[in-house]
Amino acid sequence: MRTRLHVNGEAREVEHEPQETLLSLLRYRLGLTGSKEGCGEGECGACTVFVDGAPVVSCLVLAAQCEGAQVTTIEGLGRGHPDGLHPVQRAFIETGAVQCGFCIPGIIMAAADAIEREPDADRESLRRLVAGNLCRCTGYTKILDAIELARARARSGGPPCSTK
Repeated sequence: MRTRLHVNGEAREVEHEPQETLLSLLRYRLGLTGSKEGCGEGECGACTVFVDGAPVVSCLVLAAQCEGAQVTTIEGLGRGHPDGLHPVQRAFIETGAVQCGFCIPGIIMAAADAIEREPDADRESLRRLVAGNLCRCTGYTKILDAIELARARARSGGPPCSTK
């Protein structure tokens, strides 16, 4: 079967199996390996991408369900920003919020959405907003530091954190 969609701003038509997930299509058919399969059950958030601007766990979405959709992956999140990095990506680098890195793409996607949806969220609210994304390496301290840094910059007129 074939599905037409826009991935990171580019129109794509992709041949795939009828029961193939969006995650599989992105990773194995399009070579976009930033999104990871951590659980295959939608519990860990490592495969988080945006479909039509909303965060989804791509391991649970069938590729065929994305006909005509706008899909943004971690590889395309920074598209349109001067250095090619979304402000949340930049903040993760600056704060050293990465250990093994497996979960980070999904967490960054969830954080970018959280900052846009609730720009005035406090640290505890930010923690709650990204709670669907599991990290097995950290206690989330540096991750939350990075999210707060990106949010503070967005609130002070820094680079926008828009994901749409």
